[in-house]
Amino acid sequence: MAEQFVPLPAGEPAAATTGSHPSPVDPRGARAQPPEDPVPLTRSAPKQVAGGLPAILSATRFALGSAGFVKGTRLLLQLNQTNGFDCPGCAWPDPDGHRSVAEFCENGAKAVAEEGTTKRIGPDFFARHSVAELSLRSDYWLGQQGRLTGPMVLRPGATHYQPITWEDAFALLGRELRALSSPDEAVFYTSGRTSNEAAFLYQLFARELGTNNLPDCSNMCHESSGAALGRTLGIGKGTVTLEDFDRAEVILVLGQNPGTNHPRMLTALQSARRRGARIVAINPLREAGLLKFQHPQEPWTFLGGTELATHFYQVKINGDGALLQGVGKLLLEREAKAPGSAIDAAFVAARTEGFAEWKRGLDAVTLEECEAQSGIGRAQLDELAGLLAGSTRIIACWAMGLTQHKNSVATIEEVVNVLLARGAIGKPGAGVCPVRGHSNVQGDRTMGIYEKPQPAFLDALDRACGIKAPRAYGKDVVESIRGLHDGTQKVFLAMGGNFLSATPDTEYTAAALRRARLTAHVSTKLNRSHLVCGEAALILPCLGRTERDVQAGREQFVTTENSMGVVQRSRGTFEPAGPDLLSEPQIVARLAQATLGDQSPTRWQWLADDYPRIRALIEQVVPGFERYEERVRAPGGFYLPNGPRAGVFETGSGKARFTASRFEAQRLEPGQLLMMTVRSHDQYNTTIYGLEDRYRGLSGDRRVVLLNPEDLRERGLAPGQVVDLFSHFRGEVRVARRFVTVPYDLPRGGACTYYPETNVLVPIDSTADKSGTPTSKSVVISIRPAPGAPAADPSLAAGH
Repeated sequence: MAEQFVPLPAGEPAAATTGSHPSPVDPRGARAQPPEDPVPLTRSAPKQVAGGLPAILSATRFALGSAGFVKGTRLLLQLNQTNGFDCPGCAWPDPDGHRSVAEFCENGAKAVAEEGTTKRIGPDFFARHSVAELSLRSDYWLGQQGRLTGPMVLRPGATHYQPITWEDAFALLGRELRALSSPDEAVFYTSGRTSNEAAFLYQLFARELGTNNLPDCSNMCHESSGAALGRTLGIGKGTVTLEDFDRAEVILVLGQNPGTNHPRMLTALQSARRRGARIVAINPLREAGLLKFQHPQEPWTFLGGTELATHFYQVKINGDGALLQGVGKLLLEREAKAPGSAIDAAFVAARTEGFAEWKRGLDAVTLEECEAQSGIGRAQLDELAGLLAGSTRIIACWAMGLTQHKNSVATIEEVVNVLLARGAIGKPGAGVCPVRGHSNVQGDRTMGIYEKPQPAFLDALDRACGIKAPRAYGKDVVESIRGLHDGTQKVFLAMGGNFLSATPDTEYTAAALRRARLTAHVSTKLNRSHLVCGEAALILPCLGRTERDVQAGREQFVTTENSMGVVQRSRGTFEPAGPDLLSEPQIVARLAQATLGDQSPTRWQWLADDYPRIRALIEQVVPGFERYEERVRAPGGFYLPNGPRAGVFETGSGKARFTASRFEAQRLEPGQLLMMTVRSHDQYNTTIYGLEDRYRGLSGDRRVVLLNPEDLRERGLAPGQVVDLFSHFRGEVRVARRFVTVPYDLPRGGACTYYPETNVLVPIDSTADKSGTPTSKSVVISIRPAPGAPAADPSLAAGH
């Protein structure tokens, strides 16, 4: 039955258009969504090459412009060095051996420039600006105001933040937490930039308090990867190292845009390509970082560059699972005709289980279905199957293009199926590589930031810390939002991040946060989550990754874990942005002491005064951290154990598992499209560094919707026309106002927009099976001309 579409009255505020979840007006007048004011938009042809001189100029402009020449230069020279600090951006690993002088990428330079800015936000700033006034500013403007310098409080009924002492801030939080009827009425959220030491203390505090409500940003990005890999391989992480890229014969890059999101990965791809590896790009957009790369440290390549993708398959949005099943069927066909030609039968028999079930599942799928759902024809599917059949060392990489759909777990399991069929896991140059999006998001999970902890972890925590941790599962991000919305959760504490802007269903989430008694955010810079908040709110400013951390007269370092399971140290060397900033471990320890008091068996302040004490405690709880202090002080750190990397599958049977899935075709009503959200090039997660999406040829306005030119014409829309976007889910309709249409090369039936601007369209109840990840890349939308909008801008038709 088709959903009933009810047109919304012209001029109706976005806050009233959240389907069956109406959002109340903010009592302080703060706006949950970025402003809709028009911004001049310019367009040029999308780039066909990433890196090169433009990347150098951009990195230099950001670093030196924000931090000044001397500090900016020092920031770049210490970034990702063995005696420097880990990039606060992505989790791509550093080389194990020699590191270049410039061991950073363009977006890493932007990240440290944001943190190293000379601008400051103090009490006078908040005295001048109410939260309502600040909410009318763009996310880019908010981030450009500078570093937070001291704790601030927004009291019930107040419109302006005011200064508060650290002692009073911790006392307020402690009182609210102790006043809860149950510890499960609190939510402890974690962002991926939190260090291992802070994350371990944070989860210890929550569990000693009595709750497993520890949602984190993994719930919104790679939770689907962990669910799929845990089930099939026995470990929820990737299985390759950086060295494997130098041994691979074929590298699959699925649903990932490395040029913008993980630029240092381009160096590994370039090296592999020069060595003769074939690189297969599978993506709805022909991103520059998938096509060609000019290494910024190789000026002689600037006139040409290295071709990256030897094969490019422009798959429909969420068509990857069908593509992989088509390839699987063709591999089985080849094997039936010539045994030994396409399936590693010895590996399958000795090291796996479930092969027969996988084969039966594929027998029930037709190639015509795979072609229709993926948008990839039989000839190309056969080409890819032949490429894989002729290779034994295959790496599959992916990011959120695979993880944010309802069927994401099944899709990633199909990645594993294809690799297992070829025996391409557990050997050099082969395996799975989910590319994590934040610098320590994987380390946070290793440290116990998880709402569904394993009993073995909790048992070890109890023994080492003398507590009795709760065993009942806690709430993930979406469940926490629902709990805040219905009043089940009353206190929300975020260790980093911009929760409101990062999460789905913006107006629903805003209503949830407003219903909390207290919201508190440990942050370095101002963001929208500080403005849309509970009855009372706290901003708790902390040290940045680049800054000196001195505790009890001793200089400290912290540790992180990258995408490939390497634990390494990170030591800030710059003076803090203000004398009142506290480190994250100190904030957690002082909050725990203020909440739990002297009855706690944990020596909180003693731990926070010297981080080797925290690492000694971690060593007792988390497997793989033996001789933690000694090994992490070695240049480059150390690798954590990884069974599948060595061919040991930590499943119940000791064998890797094939799985069988059925992918249903996406049902769209006439006029509807399937929308995915993406980052711009001047963006990292919810942090907007600038307004230029250089590789896609767009600059200025972020409220754009990229559409296939035929889809534009079919709807009677012109390039540069201002439209409203409506999402449809279970009869509910949500709206995002004032977007500019841009014709672009992407498959028919799809649409592409930036987040967080269109997070308002992502339904809170639309999540991936088995992982609970919001389906931010599978949003069903329709488009209508915006009432009273100016005429279309024909200049935006050029260059698509």
